[in-house]
Amino acid sequence: MAAKRPNIILVGLPGVGKTTTGRMVARNLHWPFVDFDTEIEHREHASVSEIFSRKGEAYFRSLEQSLSQEMAERSGTVISAGGGWITNTESVALLRGTGRIIYLRVGPERAMGRLETARVRRPLLEVPDPLATLQKLYEGRRLLYEEADLTIDTEVLERKQVIEQIRLYALSL
Repeated sequence: MAAKRPNIILVGLPGVGKTTTGRMVARNLHWPFVDFDTEIEHREHASVSEIFSRKGEAYFRSLEQSLSQEMAERSGTVISAGGGWITNTESVALLRGTGRIIYLRVGPERAMGRLETARVRRPLLEVPDPLATLQKLYEGRRLLYEEADLTIDTEVLERKQVIEQIRLYALSL
């Protein structure tokens, strides 16, 4: 019997490219892909922004935790965890046991530049000074992100190189 393939869990700041990168890695590996934000939006019939405004961040984080429990039953799946997922130690522990966490590192300034051209609204960044908020998020989450099994600096690599590094890493497990 073949060993179960580990899940690949992508983490990082909003705007780093977890969804785009994860989708491409999954396609290259012929593995399923799950984007936490998209999956939660489908289940709740509301955007992440609407969920935050109507029910609050704590409710959204509870949805992430439930989804983490489901994903812990799966194997060989590329997962794009939400930017703040890393702050829930229980969710992280659930998925760490099923796979490898990969931190896609980007500085707040570069992430902000990417977000300015994105089509998706980010509820935690809908404030007068989104860069200051992103810097605060980065400082608050950096040590948690750095506990990942692998860190890839997306500021110095092209997206194709990032995708290939993740693909090779996944195949090596």
